[in-house]
Amino acid sequence: RYSLFYNRLKNIEESEGGLDKFTKSYKTFGVNQLADGGIYCKEWAPGAQAVFLAGDFNGWNPSSHPYKKLEYGKWELFIPSEDGCSPVPHGSKLKVVIRAQNGALLYRISPWARYVVRDEDKVNYDWVHWNPPQSYIHKNPSPKRLKSLRIYESHVGIASPEGKVASYKNFTYNVLPRIKDLGYNCVQLMAIMEHAYYASFGYQVTSFFAASSRYGTPDDLKEMIDIAHSMGITVLLDVVHSHASKNSEDGLNQFDGTDSCFFHSGYKGNHQLWDSRLFDYANWEVLRFLLSNLRMWIEDYRFDGFRFDGVTSMLYHHHGIGTGFSGDYNEYFGLHVDEDALCYLMLANHMINTLHPECITIAEDVSGMPALCRPVAEGGGGFDYRLAMAIPDKWIQIIKELKDEDWNMGNIVHTLTNRRCEEKYIAYAESHDQALVGDKTLAFRLMDAEMYTNMSVLMPLTPVIDRGIQLHKMIRLITHALGGESYLNFMGNEFGHPEWLDFPRIGNNESYHYARRQFNLTEDDLLRYKFLNAFDRDMNKLEERFGWLASPQAYVSEKHESNKVIAFERAGLIFIFNFHPYQSYVDYRVVAFKYKILLDSDAGEYGGHQRLDHSTEYFSEEYPHNYRPNSIMV
Repeated sequence: RYSLFYNRLKNIEESEGGLDKFTKSYKTFGVNQLADGGIYCKEWAPGAQAVFLAGDFNGWNPSSHPYKKLEYGKWELFIPSEDGCSPVPHGSKLKVVIRAQNGALLYRISPWARYVVRDEDKVNYDWVHWNPPQSYIHKNPSPKRLKSLRIYESHVGIASPEGKVASYKNFTYNVLPRIKDLGYNCVQLMAIMEHAYYASFGYQVTSFFAASSRYGTPDDLKEMIDIAHSMGITVLLDVVHSHASKNSEDGLNQFDGTDSCFFHSGYKGNHQLWDSRLFDYANWEVLRFLLSNLRMWIEDYRFDGFRFDGVTSMLYHHHGIGTGFSGDYNEYFGLHVDEDALCYLMLANHMINTLHPECITIAEDVSGMPALCRPVAEGGGGFDYRLAMAIPDKWIQIIKELKDEDWNMGNIVHTLTNRRCEEKYIAYAESHDQALVGDKTLAFRLMDAEMYTNMSVLMPLTPVIDRGIQLHKMIRLITHALGGESYLNFMGNEFGHPEWLDFPRIGNNESYHYARRQFNLTEDDLLRYKFLNAFDRDMNKLEERFGWLASPQAYVSEKHESNKVIAFERAGLIFIFNFHPYQSYVDYRVVAFKYKILLDSDAGEYGGHQRLDHSTEYFSEEYPHNYRPNSIMV
């Protein structure tokens, strides 16, 4: 694998003048404004007979501005300035006109388009030339690389209690302060790359270089990232390079009239479950397109890194469809592995680490591919973190299938600690996947219909709500403290958002009722959501103070099946969990030295029963317990 990576990198160095020049192609491809006011255009369309530029600037004449054919399927066009002014004004609509092999004229959006919009009365998106007289100027430096990542997974469009598509401005001034207050130091943004179908959650990308216009302008997004940086918040982009939308009118598909431009042709180029197109990662121009795409998001918008979506689909020719992964190494090495895709990921991480070493990359891989988070120089994938995707599945299985008294402490600990040494994992109890319609969040699984009737503090605390609130806190804390080297939460789940997530579509009469996050629930003193919100905040603040995510893996001193108790040490802290549904303990011996309560899920401000005295200090005695020389009674 390293040999393949090295040879590709060497070819880039020799034929393109280096990785830096190769990945700067976003500044020359598409339609670009020159310093003298002229316009330079460049496209890759190997299947085209001829290429033209048409738009408002030339009255939509499909043949007045032909491109010149270059080597290797490239085409270029230069339009001189008009008395120092741009011949293509800012805000004018454009199309690349392709004469296909069969003679048909195809009106396409450039794959490199920076801004596309859709009028309300239209189905397809239009390409708009974005060249404002004064672009947004970033004022704040990016935060330094974080040792402990506490990630708030977010979607700009649903980040409002109102039933509408929320804006970048709303996120900037209403949501970022909330994220900061909750103690998260990183925001991971979904659905930023332009996608024609809103209900795809941003995973059917149509324009890879365009920030979604449904939330505002590119400058609005730049301002949002700049303000986040001023708060010390790192901003990651959920990047989708695993596949692309099948749209041809406003997407990449059949850009030059063939099915092989950017993608594999035939069966190999189609994802059978996602109904989307699959990139040909061995193609030189595909590498240029994808690597330049990453660099553009870093340099133009100042993103601090990426969460790569669908990595499992990229790594294997079977795309993970109908395949289970047991951890056997034969599953990770063989002809079923897409070495070209893996080589692309290595190139991407090498480029990012070389040109922007402060940036972070995360892999969404369910297979457990070994060394994915080891340096490329070691033959690894080069990622900094991978998602611990088994953890949310385990919590769902436990809650769904087992009675409380049947929970297996050893199995919980095994799932939370089962990770390869020297590869960093991002732990999470639930993400956006569990919030989508058809699934249930942890809060909904724990409390279900009673969330609608019994979350008021004026109502008696029912057993279902009491149990749900307490387990919601405990599950999140033990996942945070034991499950990895970073932590992730999807927006709204921190306070047990009471409804699922469903985007407007034909099946729900295009309703926005469930495409929102009701942050206002935490601000109502009469509702118990405030307790969960406060606990999540103080849990993050405690990690910020002690840094357990950046510490070595925990030492688990106890996983007692009949008592349902788990105890472990990490970052100089003792974590003790009593998962027993009805049994409390007095004078319970645990491994520790000096003990004072720092965070208590039973505290009144978190909706607990206030059964512990927080002013008490406990001192250990030389009484060996669980292979430690000292212990205390709690």
